[in-house]
Amino acid sequence: MATSQVETVSTGADKAKLAAVVAIVLAAIAGFYLLGKQGPIVQWAALFVGLAIAVAVFLVSEPGRQFVGFAQDAWREVKKVVWPTRKETLQMTAYVFAFVVIMALFLWFTDKTLEWVLYDLILGWRK
Repeated sequence: MATSQVETVSTGADKAKLAAVVAIVLAAIAGFYLLGKQGPIVQWAALFVGLAIAVAVFLVSEPGRQFVGFAQDAWREVKKVVWPTRKETLQMTAYVFAFVVIMALFLWFTDKTLEWVLYDLILGWRK
């Protein structure tokens, strides 16, 4: 179960790793633009390699390990969900479409009734 406490980065090594992640991402973006004359393959390769290195550095830090743990817990919870069957899904979709059609007709009827009352009866503009 998740805690409601806010956890912050406390060690200097983790702060340095996170700073390195930011620096690597910025360097990857800068490399993408600086390598514009080399061609798009080199540009994208530099960007993806830089981002991959940044992700790797992030994952070895404490916040990265906490993120991986959170993701694993979330995946475990998703596996516990009882998903509706195809028949239930189609039935609920049909109910939603039917409701939308009925609501559209109701709003159209209300709009036309108010239009008739205001313009024909009260203002007399459509005679």
